[in-house]
Amino acid sequence: MYKVLLVDDEELDLEGMKRFIPWSDLGMEVSGSVNNALSACEIIEQEAIDILVSDVNMPYMSGLELARVALERKPNVRIIFVSGYQEFSYVQQALSLKAYSYVLKPMNDSELIASLLKVKRDLDEEIKQREVEMAYREAIPIVKSDILIRLLEREEESEESLSHMMKSYGFDQMNWPIRVAVIELDNLNWREAGDFASQRKMSRIFLQQIQESMTALGITSYCKLSSQRIALLLEDGSVHQVVSNLTERIQQHMDSSVTTGIGKPVYGIDQLQMSYRQAVEAVEGKMFLGKGNVIKYEDVSAEPGMLDARMLEERMATLLKAMEEYELVQICDELENLFGTITSLRSRFTVHNMSNYIIWKLDQYLSSKNEDLFELLGMEIHHLDILMQFETVSDIRSWFRQRMFEISERLYEKNNSKDSKFIRSVISIMKERMSENITIKDIAQHFSFSPSHIGFLIKEKSGSTFNELLVQLRMEKACELLKQPGVKIYEVADQVGYRYLPYFSRQFKERFGMTPLEYRKRETE
Repeated sequence: MYKVLLVDDEELDLEGMKRFIPWSDLGMEVSGSVNNALSACEIIEQEAIDILVSDVNMPYMSGLELARVALERKPNVRIIFVSGYQEFSYVQQALSLKAYSYVLKPMNDSELIASLLKVKRDLDEEIKQREVEMAYREAIPIVKSDILIRLLEREEESEESLSHMMKSYGFDQMNWPIRVAVIELDNLNWREAGDFASQRKMSRIFLQQIQESMTALGITSYCKLSSQRIALLLEDGSVHQVVSNLTERIQQHMDSSVTTGIGKPVYGIDQLQMSYRQAVEAVEGKMFLGKGNVIKYEDVSAEPGMLDARMLEERMATLLKAMEEYELVQICDELENLFGTITSLRSRFTVHNMSNYIIWKLDQYLSSKNEDLFELLGMEIHHLDILMQFETVSDIRSWFRQRMFEISERLYEKNNSKDSKFIRSVISIMKERMSENITIKDIAQHFSFSPSHIGFLIKEKSGSTFNELLVQLRMEKACELLKQPGVKIYEVADQVGYRYLPYFSRQFKERFGMTPLEYRKRETE
């Protein structure tokens, strides 16, 4: 509804306008009706008036003077004069004030209504125009963002297309060289990595704060790459100051940190893709350099080195021994050594391979002790996907340290229980007499139990039958001996209790998927 102010010193005329004009049908409402211009000035000051309908000749202050005051305070107010004067000078002054109509008294309602309808059509048109302009202004950033994404992520554009983008979206007004910066919301710490609701909430806050901070700092060339990543173009000379101000503003309202990657400076719109790729590589460098930092491409662009597999195997063996002996400090140290080795290589692929390797070795180690890795951790195998979500080596290392502490503690508790001591004694005897043709009767005789009862106890306490446990121990010992080049394969078979070499080879292949000779070649290459 448009708001109308009626001003006339003739009370009858004022009352007639209020009562007999169908204001609501016209889409208008009378916000005030006063009989003098001074009171009208107060209303104009206090309320948003769209249309002023005023008498021309009034005491103290004329309608013409009131119109001038109204236009000074509200330049878009529409004015209709009503008057009993037909002198040309009045009409001329009214026209100079851009009045919409000059209605003579005594008024004809239809004439005033026609003037009001004319004003309404003009106001409606102006609102539509403003809406179109606003929609256009709102669309420009969206279109500009889409164009920027196309420039950064897609294939090369034609010269003509690049030239059009430069002019249409203001890229030609920037002071080159330009650097692309990528700002990424860091995930929650590893203890909360599965809390997706919190991560979504932080993403919403991140995008909101980015938008507000960009507006406050006057940054217009940016685009949303994902719910956690923004790319922006910054002039080379001010990039560090702008990024510092931006990240400071964002983190005032967030618990999670943000990491920024910065590409090298480029001198043309056709080179932006290169700087963008460098910025992405830089921001992903937080895997090694830590979260919450500003990382330049130069900091992560060194060529990766090679991993020494033999040294890795030795360190892993030391780590497993520390776990077995419940040496928590040594577990920490060995993990630091392992991950310190791969951190210097600067390869995410290597980090994930290392994680898989550690899981594999843990599973092998625990299987050799008749333990189940996932049962000990109280988790399913698919929960290991969390390792791929971690953003830094530090988070991965912390996760492994916590899990290895848990495994080591549970093994320690089991090893110090009565049941565990019994199984350790059985295994010790089996290892001592492995080269002999040892039977369950021999074990039963040692403990003064019947063969059936000792067989039941071994199965209950270890999860394996006597024969299964014996074969496992013999195969483990065979693997150790096969790593020694000077020991013949038939000698290995004899030392682990096999008098018939083909039978030994067949059992070895069933367990490891390769012959003893193939295993030796693989381990000694």
